[in-house]
Amino acid sequence: MKILLLGEYSNVHNTLAQGLRQLGHQVTVASNGDFWKDYPRDQNLERQPGKMGGLKLLAKVYSLLPKWRGYDVVQIINPMFLELKAERIAPIYRYLRRNNRKMVLCAFGMDYYWVHECITRKPLRYSDFNIGDHLRTEAMALRDSHDWLDTPKGRLNQTIAHDCDAIVSGLYEYHVCYQPLFPEKTRFIPYPIRLISPISPISPISPIRPISPISPIGPISPIGPIKLFIGISRSRSQYKGTDIMLRAAEDVQRRHPDRLQLQKVDGVPFAEYQRIMDGSDALMDQLYSYTPAMNALLAMSKGIIVIGGGEPENYDILGEKELRPIINVQPTYESVCQELERLIMLPDVEIERLKRESREYIARHHDYMKVARQYEQLYKEL
Repeated sequence: MKILLLGEYSNVHNTLAQGLRQLGHQVTVASNGDFWKDYPRDQNLERQPGKMGGLKLLAKVYSLLPKWRGYDVVQIINPMFLELKAERIAPIYRYLRRNNRKMVLCAFGMDYYWVHECITRKPLRYSDFNIGDHLRTEAMALRDSHDWLDTPKGRLNQTIAHDCDAIVSGLYEYHVCYQPLFPEKTRFIPYPIRLISPISPISPISPIRPISPISPIGPISPIGPIKLFIGISRSRSQYKGTDIMLRAAEDVQRRHPDRLQLQKVDGVPFAEYQRIMDGSDALMDQLYSYTPAMNALLAMSKGIIVIGGGEPENYDILGEKELRPIINVQPTYESVCQELERLIMLPDVEIERLKRESREYIARHHDYMKVARQYEQLYKEL
């Protein structure tokens, strides 16, 4: 098949493209590299600052439109798959619809249905927008609500969702927002992760083996204090719960300085972020999430224990009955403290087991070739 992947989110499209190419498909990735993360792509859609940057990007997109014809599948990462206003994107979507066979919309993050459903129907016990029946009032939650509800962006999302041939949800949270509204076209497919270094078999967990040939990553021996990594984005700290997680981690460290080392990272380039993460035993990520997203999944692929979203629904949607490597926390300071203290008091053999289970979890459910085959099956069905 000839496949065009438009837009990027945390390396999903680039990683998926690698798997699809190995399956023999012709794949083009066109994106801005997900802003400062600068992930690889075949066609660069990065926007320069200012109004002139928008005009230059629009001109570039229109110059590429003749090349964006004749694809079997065009998949867009989000309704706002270009750094342009929704009013500019709408005719580009219509052009793609007319000149290609099938259109697929990804439900991978911030969009109208994620905002609207969490605010109105509230299918989740907690989310970026609600805690139980109460709506969150942090500035960014309010900003995102105003950004997507009754706006051109929201209307574009609704138009595309009704018009496209399929919707792929990447996390449980997004699936429960889309699937009840579009039951015939919504398909859950996990995010793809490429395991660079291999793992060894886990015992006594299950006879199920990783999808690709994976061998040992070397000894894991967390002798001494647990090295805990937390990435801070100051503009989104309250919104994502990093403020609560950081305060809990600092308090636990004060109580148990011999058991916990805390590494805080703020505003470093992605390569440096990765390098610092690599030396960690555990990572804190997204207090209000049910599931590990790409940052946490990447950490798990490195054998790093994730403290964050690991609700039962996450394992259920994957069909995982045995592995439970994620340290699940509720969206409260007390829960984070309790789970973190429990983790740092575990014996070394249990820490090692959680690290290896984390890698096994990725190999079972997020291996990029397994995920690519799921996308291939969806595309064939279309």
